[in-house]
Amino acid sequence: QVQLVESGGGLVQAGGSLRLSCAASGRTFSTYAMGWFRQTPGKEREFVAFITRRCGSTDYAPAVKARFTISRDNAKNTLYLQMNSLKPEDTAVYYCAADPSRSYSYADAYNYWGQGTQVTVSS
Repeated sequence: QVQLVESGGGLVQAGGSLRLSCAASGRTFSTYAMGWFRQTPGKEREFVAFITRRCGSTDYAPAVKARFTISRDNAKNTLYLQMNSLKPEDTAVYYCAADPSRSYSYADAYNYWGQGTQVTVSS
């Protein structure tokens, strides 16, 4: 098992940047592919980004491609999401997730979730 704790959210003006972190417990972090999702009230959890176990491959939702960068440091058991050129529509609770059992862009494929961190982008 793995426990995930997100941090780094906050309030930022449009055009600004934030870096989210997801700290994982346990010694098995490097064996898990990881993803970032986001959710706004009344909507389903939305895929943001994905990274393979050893950073060999990444993928992004079209809405964030070229603005967001997912990365990981397996030595530090930490996943990151660098968010640049933020827009008000990026406002959401952001979640990290581990160990997708099938297609990584589906929230219900993931076995482990963090508690989320709020990102608010003001216009």
